Amino acid sequence: MTEKHIILRATSSNTGAREAFVGVNALSVGMESAPVGLGVEIAEIDRRDIPDVASQSDVIAIAPAMPMRLIKPLDVGPVNALGAVAWGIQAVKADTSPFTGSGVVVAVLDTGIDPGHAAFAGVQLVQRNFTSEGDNDQHGHGTHCAGTIFGRDVNGTRIGVARGVTKAIIGKVVGKGGGSSDVIVKAIQWAVENGANVISMSIGIDFPGYVAELERRGMPTELAVSRALEAYRLNVQIIDRVAALVKSQSAFLQPTVIVAAAGNESRRQLNPDFEVAVSPPAVAEGIISVAALGQVAPGLEIAPFSNTGANVSGPGVAINSASMGGGLRLMSGTSMATPHVAGVAALWAEKLRGSGQLTALNLTARLIGRAETQGLNQPFDPFDIGAGLVQSPQS
Repeated sequence: MTEKHIILRATSSNTGAREAFVGVNALSVGMESAPVGLGVEIAEIDRRDIPDVASQSDVIAIAPAMPMRLIKPLDVGPVNALGAVAWGIQAVKADTSPFTGSGVVVAVLDTGIDPGHAAFAGVQLVQRNFTSEGDNDQHGHGTHCAGTIFGRDVNGTRIGVARGVTKAIIGKVVGKGGGSSDVIVKAIQWAVENGANVISMSIGIDFPGYVAELERRGMPTELAVSRALEAYRLNVQIIDRVAALVKSQSAFLQPTVIVAAAGNESRRQLNPDFEVAVSPPAVAEGIISVAALGQVAPGLEIAPFSNTGANVSGPGVAINSASMGGGLRLMSGTSMATPHVAGVAALWAEKLRGSGQLTALNLTARLIGRAETQGLNQPFDPFDIGAGLVQSPQS
């Protein structure tokens, strides 16, 4: 039985190209001539033929395409009261930062965007639809996330962290029917090629959905789970390799960091030990994973749904941002925390560029190294919050 697979191939003539993606000599490959290239091939492959394909000299990784889904918000509702500045903007100190994200290009790989929303007035939106449904956002998730990153003020309320961003790359990678991991790989490449300095993703691999799909094909449950686990591991490897490509290209193209939601599968409100680890693609090496914090007097606490083991945290409960069709809406989830971190990354990118220090390494270091735990309610588990709540540059 054949199945759709993702095949990553090195396209550079550099003899060390393959090793750049498997952890050998990763820092020096391609540094003297041209960046290591990566080709993405989608092919129907019989399981028995995988070893032959994997042994080819230019193949970096191979994995079956897995279904992707939104990391769906836990709460969705209308805004009851408007404030001058959304609480998340204040929490990351974007409201007191002299930086706006000017000159920084941000990519949002999500459900698309409502391009006519007032929050995006004056922003050049470079859009591409990777799904089979209509071009614009039909869910509201992508619009809300984009609003938090670079949205302009709506009805007198500030919702955007980096509201000086004037160019945004919008990849519609998930529709109402979900998406696929091969699309994510293509979309990351596309975003980098279009100049993205920051890539924000609030999506995850649908492991249960893949098990169910294999069962529908006639596999017994035990075999379906085993095959899904294998595919899960290989897809994490695929994302690892793509992140390595982004890192290696930063010396030749624009510096780029990837930020992704940790996931909403934990249930601490039921049992404090009911904690689920960060899910793909956020768990992949080279991606900054984001946990969600909420307001719990007198300070902030990890959200009960937020997966554990993230790199940093962002505001993620009752977040006020753009609503599909106009106006504002509240949503909660690590999906909402992630665009806060992406927005703060844009502010740091502007500051670093101004001093001639903008590299992917420096940007990652500022984003994680300047995160704080001050203001979090005690006690807290460091593993839940990572380095802490990201903070915007203040000078």
